[in-house]
Amino acid sequence: MLGTIATPSCPVADYMARFLDSGDAPEIDIDTKNVETLETALENLQNGNLDLVALPAYLLHGKHHSVLSADCVVLGARTPRQPNLVLVSENKINYQPKSAIILADSGIVRRQLKRARKGLRVLSLEAFAGISELGEIPENEEERVAWMEALRESGTIDGYIIPRPIYSALNLNERRHALLPDPHKRGDAHFLPPAYSDLVVFIGRKLFPRSTMEKISEIEGESIWYVQNHLVSTLSTEDIDDVGIMVRHRHIAAIMKQADVEKDLTMEQAFHDTEGEVTEENVLVEIRIETLSSDGSRTIAMNRVTPHADLQHSTISASKDWGVLLRSAMNSDIDFLKQQ
Repeated sequence: MLGTIATPSCPVADYMARFLDSGDAPEIDIDTKNVETLETALENLQNGNLDLVALPAYLLHGKHHSVLSADCVVLGARTPRQPNLVLVSENKINYQPKSAIILADSGIVRRQLKRARKGLRVLSLEAFAGISELGEIPENEEERVAWMEALRESGTIDGYIIPRPIYSALNLNERRHALLPDPHKRGDAHFLPPAYSDLVVFIGRKLFPRSTMEKISEIEGESIWYVQNHLVSTLSTEDIDDVGIMVRHRHIAAIMKQADVEKDLTMEQAFHDTEGEVTEENVLVEIRIETLSSDGSRTIAMNRVTPHADLQHSTISASKDWGVLLRSAMNSDIDFLKQQ
């Protein structure tokens, strides 16, 4: 029995239903059951009512002790399908009117928008409601979107940022503009998604058969969880909101093409030997992480590309280097993360 915990921004039940109905589904019978909370899921795993639980990875942040106390572990993960957020607005970012008001729940996205376009008024929902004396705002994700859409339709705001799954589920008519990690033109704004964006993980009892898990989990998803868990799991809830991170599998051809477009000679040369031949043909893992000052004017970022076979060692090394970068920022007066 597979339990699923779904949220509007990460509709796990829908993802699993599509997977189990696809040609990639394992040749075993898997029944599913909706579960409301992580606590309920852990109770059901302990008493044997559930064998596995699929849930949004962000729900595990700060909950590892609870999972371990239930004698459970993370067993696998699914690759994010829609990790990039979207701007719901008539205009793209670069064509927004001066002093346009954009609302965004995510702290890192607010900072990235300020970096991308000077002069925008980028606010959290709570801040805008307080300034405009609009009273209480909804807590439910879908109700918050409806609240923002009403403000946009009335002309009170110019746009807002939401996860792509919510945009698709609500069938909004207004144009959407994806916030992409790879700009189409060199020098254009880039947006790394918030931590754990659209990442689905599986938790279960420690003795759950690995052979069965391999039929449900995905190697790329496991790589993404492994890296993000090492780089951001110790951050406070407040700090993790101000981090953008993307982990993905890449093939050498795609990386070389991107390096050529961006005129990145260092990247091009990194995968050639002295005779100009490509030296790496296996799957590579790209790791990108960043945080920005609150006004978006300063960025601390780290980019890594490593062979999948070296992922464990490279992740440990990247985690140490990222920590050094953050600690060095403590010597400045710039308001990056609060807990380095």
